[in-house]
Amino acid sequence: MKCVIDRRAQFSSSHRYWLPELSEAENAEQFGACAKYPGHGHNYTLHVSMLGELDEYGMVLNLSDVKHTIKHEVTSQLDYSFLNDAWEEFRQTLPTTENMARVIWQKLSPHLPIVNIRLYEHPQLWADYQGKDMEAFLTLSTHFSAAHRLARTDLSFEENSEIYGKCARPNGHGHNYHLDVMVKGQIDPRTGMLIDLGKLQEAIDEHIVEPMDHTFLNKDVSYFEKVVPTAENIAFYICQVLEPRVRELGGELHKVKLYESPNNSCEVYGSGATADNFAQMQQPELAQV
Repeated sequence: MKCVIDRRAQFSSSHRYWLPELSEAENAEQFGACAKYPGHGHNYTLHVSMLGELDEYGMVLNLSDVKHTIKHEVTSQLDYSFLNDAWEEFRQTLPTTENMARVIWQKLSPHLPIVNIRLYEHPQLWADYQGKDMEAFLTLSTHFSAAHRLARTDLSFEENSEIYGKCARPNGHGHNYHLDVMVKGQIDPRTGMLIDLGKLQEAIDEHIVEPMDHTFLNKDVSYFEKVVPTAENIAFYICQVLEPRVRELGGELHKVKLYESPNNSCEVYGSGATADNFAQMQQPELAQV
């Protein structure tokens, strides 16, 4: 039986987004506040997901050995370092989150049967890498608060109550929604970026968060005047709105994940995603394949 196991590790490092061939003004335009001297730091969280057969002892790998490998090859070298100088790879391609995930894969793959590297720069930003040359995934997490009522206009209150339960009550109810937007793209071999993160954040804020935050979705967002604003339909709507904006920025919208509550969430994949990607991109939550 095959199983995917996950090992978490942490390290703290600083970095600066700065290309010497650009002027100070050009670096500031390209990288914003990340270009400021002498740089800035993060508490990184690394997830290393590995695939293997269960042995006679019920293990894929000895986790003690895995821990020491990750420490020797990665965290002991990066912890409390200035990333731009820590590894030669970061002198050629800047240590963005997505490029760091790529290089960490390169460091660990000769030693461990990796299927996914996930690196959190902070809880609202992380990257995934799966060993496909310069292809990587980047996820931005955000939130908004909104109210809704689950009811079809062509059905009676009794019929809607039978379908949607308490959610069909006339005055509606609200949620603090959390939204993860995952994009896919090619890492630029010099900047280390697969997409302009600032512009992606602006697109999400302008087209999703601002129009939906503190609204009654059924009445304030025209799409939901005729479409029941279930979590699934909201996620589908967000995917439709963001997909062309992400494409304009040179990336591909891979997945939208919407958390209605800590107990309920749903995912909608972009038109370019394939069924083969679905289970893989659950890392580090995936337990078996």
